[in-house]
Amino acid sequence: MDDAVTAPRPRERVVLARRRGARTMRTRTDVLEQTAVGDAVVRALVRTQLRLAIRLAVVAIVLFGSVPAVFALVPGAAEASLWGVRVAWIVLGVLAYVALLVVGWVFVRQAERNEDDFTELVDR
Repeated sequence: MDDAVTAPRPRERVVLARRRGARTMRTRTDVLEQTAVGDAVVRALVRTQLRLAIRLAVVAIVLFGSVPAVFALVPGAAEASLWGVRVAWIVLGVLAYVALLVVGWVFVRQAERNEDDFTELVDR
């Protein structure tokens, strides 16, 4: 009869914070479950992306807003021609699209960098 009764095992304390990767899982869980911490992390990403978009929009507005100002302040600029084409047409028909492509390319690169930083923060 004594063989059938075994002594109870001692209690074992499990501490998740000391386990490697516990913080990673907690942060990821906070984001997925939309807790206050997860909400703050996601809001920080959205604010960063918004600041980037506003900054680049201001750059584009300044670039395109300065074109009429230059033509108004420098009267000969509007009448100048290059290769038989007026400079105004070259600026508005070619350089404007190049400028928009550059601004778009910068935005995509910076937005991806912000998202990579966010992913790194969550995975840490």
